[in-house]
Amino acid sequence: MEKRIIRNHADFENLTGEIIGISDYMTITQDQVNKFADATMDHQWIHVDAQRAATESPFGKTIAHGYLTLSLLTHFWFDTVEVQNVKLVVNYGLENLRFNQAVPVESRVRCKFSLVSALNLRGITKTQVKAVMEIEGEKKPAYDCTATFLYHFEK
Repeated sequence: MEKRIIRNHADFENLTGEIIGISDYMTITQDQVNKFADATMDHQWIHVDAQRAATESPFGKTIAHGYLTLSLLTHFWFDTVEVQNVKLVVNYGLENLRFNQAVPVESRVRCKFSLVSALNLRGITKTQVKAVMEIEGEKKPAYDCTATFLYHFEK
């Protein structure tokens, strides 16, 4: 997939209300889930015990941590968009986050991004981006939220 190129604040403003792009798919693996469990110390069986999940889980297999899927948001954003002439990008916040559906291990996911707004705050561009994580073959998304990024463009 070809990345959307954004060079400055005006480019962001021109994309307000539009779909910016859709990332490539990524397969969620058990290895990723296990490493995330280790990093966050969240070893709940629904995530890491494949045998138990096969018999006791309503999903029939292990599922990714919701926060693992959320942590992929910036990866998918940078996979979709190339913002040039930037000296610094800050993840500023999330709004209206909803985990709508579990992501079973071995599912393929991607994110669709739309630009909600782009404000010029004394030379810093504050963008609000609607992010929807889609699960291949499913109508209901894994999550949706509005992510706020602060872009400090070069002068």
